[in-house]
Amino acid sequence: MSVSERDPVSGYATTGHDWNGIKELNSPIPHIVLWFLAVTHIYAVISWVLLPSWPLIDSHTKGLVGVDQKTAVAADIASADAARADWMSALATEDYDSLRATPDLMARAKETAAALFGQNCQACHQEGGRGGPGFPRLSDHIWLWGGTAEEIETTLRHGINSPDPDTHFAQMPAFGRDGILTRPEITTLTDYVMTLQNGVIAGDSSEGAVLFQANCVGCHGEDAKGVEGTGGQNLTDADWLYGGDAATIRQTLLNGRRGVMPAWQNRLSDADIRMLALYVEGLSKGSGDAQ
Repeated sequence: MSVSERDPVSGYATTGHDWNGIKELNSPIPHIVLWFLAVTHIYAVISWVLLPSWPLIDSHTKGLVGVDQKTAVAADIASADAARADWMSALATEDYDSLRATPDLMARAKETAAALFGQNCQACHQEGGRGGPGFPRLSDHIWLWGGTAEEIETTLRHGINSPDPDTHFAQMPAFGRDGILTRPEITTLTDYVMTLQNGVIAGDSSEGAVLFQANCVGCHGEDAKGVEGTGGQNLTDADWLYGGDAATIRQTLLNGRRGVMPAWQNRLSDADIRMLALYVEGLSKGSGDAQ
């Protein structure tokens, strides 16, 4: 079949291909498509010249019109910072009682702090500060390092077991792994800790009580209710950081625990940290409000 054959209806030449009597036309590309391709190519060339486009070894071509999205974003941020400079300055400098006594300021702080919490804290402490295994719940009244805004600010600034020289330091020894206690002693101590929800019995001379007094009271106290400033948990309530079942307690005694919280003072501004301190203080009141 000749490829110069023409379709009698449309007048277009055929390609020479025939499928069961259906012939393929060699119809031209529509002019609008050609125009579209031409315009897009011209636009691309103009954009390459005018706008930032081509990557270089350690930078990129800047373009003739000087458009820089990074600079534009920085300008937007600076403008936003300037618009809230007055109340952010107050958050950074005024004492907490004065801040709490200013409803308008607290309303702004609450709105902003909620976003800050979501961006920086929620990954570990979960939405609403409900916490989870290994991460303290912030929405109750149980605190390892203090629950006032002032104390929370200190924790936020310096972290827990962080590289900051003023960090809170707390570490549960690995009594089993490091050979401090034998496996049978670990089992005995586990069973004893399981009974502490009923409180410490005065004068208890059982093996578990003796092991507890010899190894645990430095952080958890003689009454097992924790020692302020050590990070030692209260073992007589139902609130457990890692779990209060026998298997988890045994693992804690065997391998120890050492939770880490970052120091935020080099990551967030003073105003942001103090805003978060007020917000977290509010979470413990059950309202989720920074007030």
